[in-house]
Amino acid sequence: MYDANHLIRKLAANGPWDKVFATRPGAADMTYGALFEGAERMAAALVAAGLKPGDRVAVQVEKSLEAVQLYLGTVMAGGVFLPLNTAYTGPEVAYFIGDATPRVVVCDPSSQAEVAALAADAVVMTLGPDGEGTLPEAARRDSRFGAVARGPDDLAAILYTSGTTGRSKGAMLSHANLASNSETLCQVWGFTERDVLIHALPIFHTHGLFVATNVALLAGASVHFLPRFDADAIIAAMPEATALMGVPTFYTRLLDHPGLTQERTQTMRLFVSGSAPLLVETHERWEAATGHRILERYGMTETNMNTSNPLDGERRAGTAGRPLPGVELRVMRDGMKVPQGEIGVIEVRGPNVFQGYWQMPEKTAEELRPDGWFITGDQGMVDADGYVTIVGREKDMVITGGFNVYPKEVESVIDALPGVRESAVIGVPHPDLGEAVVAVVVPDGGIDEADIQAALASGLARFKQPKRVIMVDELPRNTMGKVQKKALREDHASLFS
Repeated sequence: MYDANHLIRKLAANGPWDKVFATRPGAADMTYGALFEGAERMAAALVAAGLKPGDRVAVQVEKSLEAVQLYLGTVMAGGVFLPLNTAYTGPEVAYFIGDATPRVVVCDPSSQAEVAALAADAVVMTLGPDGEGTLPEAARRDSRFGAVARGPDDLAAILYTSGTTGRSKGAMLSHANLASNSETLCQVWGFTERDVLIHALPIFHTHGLFVATNVALLAGASVHFLPRFDADAIIAAMPEATALMGVPTFYTRLLDHPGLTQERTQTMRLFVSGSAPLLVETHERWEAATGHRILERYGMTETNMNTSNPLDGERRAGTAGRPLPGVELRVMRDGMKVPQGEIGVIEVRGPNVFQGYWQMPEKTAEELRPDGWFITGDQGMVDADGYVTIVGREKDMVITGGFNVYPKEVESVIDALPGVRESAVIGVPHPDLGEAVVAVVVPDGGIDEADIQAALASGLARFKQPKRVIMVDELPRNTMGKVQKKALREDHASLFS
């Protein structure tokens, strides 16, 4: 049974209580024993504040080990953890609080007054980046706590999607969803108690919270816990570490660091990338600089991880690898499975797939089939060896003059041109074609629009060639490094009007 006690206690079962769980700059190390003792006290403080099994705990705080204890304590107390991006504004937080109706809201001390006004029906507590606040004070007063029994399908967390279209949806993740995926990743990525993971990801997102943190805990590994991405700190930590999980921007920025060498990375055994596609060029530059080949994988808020390139075997640049053990994947179009190598919408099924969207039964029915298949909305294909390639979101596909254009195909050709750092291809309204293909390009040299148009003329069908190429200094990205194509479409919506 994947109840709370199973989930929490098994996370650290492989490591002794006196083993160091986390080292952190400028602060004392934290052992496994201290981590879980603090989590138990957090659980007791939440229950004292009125939390009952199934109640939500909304959390918008800076990254800290105390915030990790709060996550573990919430699950121990039978609550549902609801992490919120620290960049969300007051109106955005108001929506999440109104939708999820949390029993407890935990925020930074500096925003307590604002949050209290938004959460009149909740108990508002604070947790500062230095571990101070009303919640730690309450936890220090409370005794240790025994985990509340929960079933495998009971909720452990709700994570809201980014809300790029319509209002944000709360993905409901059960104890079994989280535990099964963590156990699978430990196995396929070979994590053990000997590993030291550099943890520089935010913990309000699946990648940093449920992949990096849970995998390290379940393996009994240690983490070098950084409050945010810091190239100097990551380079400095590498000789004492074995693994790094990051987003593509981690790797592109580290490649610009003069300290990145094969000697510096010789103790590292694994570099994982996800949350956004990694350019083939980045793969190649990283291997040339370090001697390591990045392992790319594919996951979503609703499913945790779905696929991974192999730990031992060919890691194919530009692909997300094969489906994880226990995860089924198919590519569909118009209700039918497409032939191998053709593009369609990816659907997945397995113990990692979420329970549905919070208070959105209609939306759940649209995207989660009765037989368990989840319609991801990602366009992709599977090759003869089972490797999955993601070509873009279904909503990002451009329909121009009746022809379908997959942005990833055009981006791959542009990104391979000398003088191009990266690109994003979008569709914008066009009076004659319905949509026009537009390329937004970050140059890395003297290349201009005419050069790119000329280079594409012989490499792409005419309908795939951009009607305009726009040069920019950088592409807009969210906190996990994903290019925000919705923002680009909005910025250039009147280009042809």
